[in-house]
Amino acid sequence: MLELSSLEILKNKKNLLAFSGGADSTTLFFLLLKQNIKFDIAIVNYNQRVQSVKEVEYAKELASKYDLKCHTLVAPKIEKNFESKAREIRYDFFESLISEYGYENLLTAHHLGDRFEWMLMQFCKGAGCAEIAGMQKVQQRDFYTIVRPLLHLDKQELYDYLGKENIKYFEDETNKNEDIKRNSFRHNYSAPLLDKYLSGIKKSFDYIDEDRQTLIPEVKIEHIEDLTYFKSLKNPRANIFIIDKILKSKLYMLSANERELLKNEGALVVGRKFIVSHNKEFIFIAPYSKDDSCINMSHEFKEKCRLLKIEPKLRPFFYKNEEIFTKIKELLS
Repeated sequence: MLELSSLEILKNKKNLLAFSGGADSTTLFFLLLKQNIKFDIAIVNYNQRVQSVKEVEYAKELASKYDLKCHTLVAPKIEKNFESKAREIRYDFFESLISEYGYENLLTAHHLGDRFEWMLMQFCKGAGCAEIAGMQKVQQRDFYTIVRPLLHLDKQELYDYLGKENIKYFEDETNKNEDIKRNSFRHNYSAPLLDKYLSGIKKSFDYIDEDRQTLIPEVKIEHIEDLTYFKSLKNPRANIFIIDKILKSKLYMLSANERELLKNEGALVVGRKFIVSHNKEFIFIAPYSKDDSCINMSHEFKEKCRLLKIEPKLRPFFYKNEEIFTKIKELLS
């Protein structure tokens, strides 16, 4: 069931599986074992369901049985914006483990249904080809790679495998709550369409992936400490796609309004956390603080920035980070 391309990436590497005890991650767990792929697991308890404790116990049982490490985290209570905050907590946890233990790949159990419902949601709120293409099977982050080995499989195919192998898994009852937008799309649109047109939808995503490679060329993303930058492409939409990709790796999702503003703004503060700035041939992404506007910069420094055509909103960051500014001066000169 796992594709050869995914197996080649995972062989002889340190792999961490994001595990939940649900059908998706449990299927991936046993498929990895079947292919003799070495991995450890990590699970987060958000304290939202009574069943969560049993899911963590199951993860520990599996890890003990198959001699794997099982990393666990009890998340702090989330008061609002549960999905986005839970994602932030989850990825902070995974990345801390990756740094501490030297994992090279983070495996997630996203499947075709996840990708298709995301595509429909993006399409309905307004998106281009690059955005509706959605998740990728392999996605490079700053210091690790996200691999989604199940992205070509439908949920029902996962259920069939678990049933055939008589494997225990848990069903999250919140998945039935259609007040959650993603669940509503799944039950009313994506799942019925996949049930009826599975082979065609799979083929369409193959074509979309090929088209995306043509629309969005590979770009080298550079990092100098907290600063990220890349060489601007001629296509503004392609630039925004790459900006979005970088910000997602920093756990921030661009809004539709921010995407529109980025088409015309030389520098834009997004989410009150980051500043995105165009300069000559490059696009810079740096941390932002509202206190930066109060920094008293020297006239000499401002003049250097003016000559280098560095946007005023980005200047406080460089003023606070002299070593980074020295390297950027060399880049822009």
